[in-house]
Amino acid sequence: MKAWSRWQDWVTLVAGLYAALSPIWVVGASGATPALIVLGALIAITSLVALANPGVVATEWLNVLWGVLLFVAPWAVTYTEGQGASWTSWVVGVVTVVLSLTAVPASRAAHRQVIQH
Repeated sequence: MKAWSRWQDWVTLVAGLYAALSPIWVVGASGATPALIVLGALIAITSLVALANPGVVATEWLNVLWGVLLFVAPWAVTYTEGQGASWTSWVVGVVTVVLSLTAVPASRAAHRQVIQH
């Protein structure tokens, strides 16, 4: 697989950027701001690494972890009263987990291809 070609990583990159920047436009996100910025940035950075190095399977699993953490953040950090921030966390978390899991087989194939050459 060629670098910068996996669509799942492009979507998770955009989703991570959206989460990281969402405190700018999400009303009532004050308690959620650190979680959204940090986890959104981690998703975006990990997606960039996955795009540049499609055979590194760990990046997909890291994004699964960041997505799960972002999904549970409204309860863990207690910002469920902020609907905009909560829904951003839940939607971006689910999108990140689902797309990262669907990218794992392609990442494993790219990893095997690099090892064989």
